[in-house]
Amino acid sequence: MEDLKKKINVTVPENYNGKPIEVVIREGQAREVLPEKAPIPLNIKGTIDSVYEYLSKREEDIKVNKSMVIVNRTDVSITLKLNEDDAYKCGTIQGKLEYNEKFVEFGINQLKAWKPSDLAMFIKMNRSFFPQTDVCMKLVSDLKNYKAKVNQVIEKSMSEKGDRGDNFEQTVNSNLPEAFKIRIPIFKGKRAEEIEVETFAQVDGRDVAFVLLSPGANQVLEEIRDNCINLELEKIRALFPNLVIIEQ
Repeated sequence: MEDLKKKINVTVPENYNGKPIEVVIREGQAREVLPEKAPIPLNIKGTIDSVYEYLSKREEDIKVNKSMVIVNRTDVSITLKLNEDDAYKCGTIQGKLEYNEKFVEFGINQLKAWKPSDLAMFIKMNRSFFPQTDVCMKLVSDLKNYKAKVNQVIEKSMSEKGDRGDNFEQTVNSNLPEAFKIRIPIFKGKRAEEIEVETFAQVDGRDVAFVLLSPGANQVLEEIRDNCINLELEKIRALFPNLVIIEQ
């Protein structure tokens, strides 16, 4: 310890006021310096307004001459490419218009076949999407006590000339309403829409299943597809007029 003290020089500052100076001597190895790692490329996916949301909060960090926006109207997506010439600092922000998870669960316009009992249970557990609770509960009751009369008439005849004809006639008489209304967000991040859902019966022998279709939901998609993208592009151009925007 005596030899160690001889190797230490303490420099007293010019403004030293005469107070005692404490010198702390630590023994052992210095902390290991961690190796430098390459930055992690940014890759984020979100709702259709994600690109504008990112740009509006990172204005000072955006290199306009090294970034671009790619628009895909078929896929209903807007993608921001950052630092396109730097493999270490490049990044991607994608905003996409996607169906709301609960709308997908209903199976609307997906040709999903519902058994009456399964559809009754699902509707009961999701009655919050019905504007009128009494209508919902009546629909649940009708599905639980579903009554359908399937008439199948098959006539086979053979003429004297040996010609054979098969005639098949099938009708379904049901107490289930042909349509009902729900209020639900069709797309993620968008407001709820009131749409009419039609029920179509699929008959296979004595088994009956229902398919839920909504022309109104398709109409909403067509109406907001371009409007939604155009609105986002207007906001992006107002924020960064010189940012390259490429339509695919």
